[in-house]
Amino acid sequence: MFDEILVPTDGSDCAAAAVGNAVDIASHYDATVHVLSVLDSRSQENAAHQARGGSRAESVVEEVTAEVTTAGQGAERAVRTGVPYEVILEYVDEAGIDLVVMGTHGRTGVERYLLGSVTEKVLRRSDVPVLTIRDTEDGSGHYPYESVLVPTDGSAAAGAAADVGLDLATRYGSELHVVSIVDVLSMGMDVRSEMMTDALEASAREAVDEIADRAGGAVGGVETAVGYGSPYKKLRRYVEENDVDLVVMGTHGRTGLERYLLGSVTEKLVRTSPVPVLTVRMGEAGSE
Repeated sequence: MFDEILVPTDGSDCAAAAVGNAVDIASHYDATVHVLSVLDSRSQENAAHQARGGSRAESVVEEVTAEVTTAGQGAERAVRTGVPYEVILEYVDEAGIDLVVMGTHGRTGVERYLLGSVTEKVLRRSDVPVLTIRDTEDGSGHYPYESVLVPTDGSAAAGAAADVGLDLATRYGSELHVVSIVDVLSMGMDVRSEMMTDALEASAREAVDEIADRAGGAVGGVETAVGYGSPYKKLRRYVEENDVDLVVMGTHGRTGLERYLLGSVTEKLVRTSPVPVLTVRMGEAGSE
């Protein structure tokens, strides 16, 4: 599933956290890690500036590539100039990348939030799964992924993400958590009848059980849960209370947001999750 993994880097701490995750995934898939640094053409004011930036980028790429090869993984390296998110997406197509691993911020000054960042733009447009990593204050990572959470609402998008989550959990021998949250309040007052609530819960349970049944004995155990409330808040709490190491979810479910993340449960988790979040668009899981 993941043969070619891309990790864009600018040498920041957040980018370094992404490298560790990329290398660990590569070790489980025997994948090649592509290390890419992009010089932002919009900030190149003169030849001297370009030379300094190019030298710095080359040094960063060389250092990260050495880290990858020292870990025993194959590596490719590249330094390019252009609009960063555009260059990254072009590289994905050119190199046949299967997975992009990125920090949620680098040197952009956007701190914990994605809006306006390179990562957000890649997330919105990427045709391959994107794993986002927040830089933890203590520098610790969450890999290897011993516990993987796959949220589901029974939609096709959730199913595509489940395919990827199941594959990762199988490779890692992880405990798989499958959770569905029934958001009754967002549907209006008239749906809170006992009959409607029972129907929604039955649908959620069916979605959860379908994924759990597919996992079978291939993973290191399966835990399932159906809850009520705000999906984002409930999932965030579940991550914290169950020591989840990785969340794998679709970029949209039944929200009608198509390829965009804004306003979705996924986007809110990507922005604030204390653990890595792997986002999958419909169609990605089956394209190997």
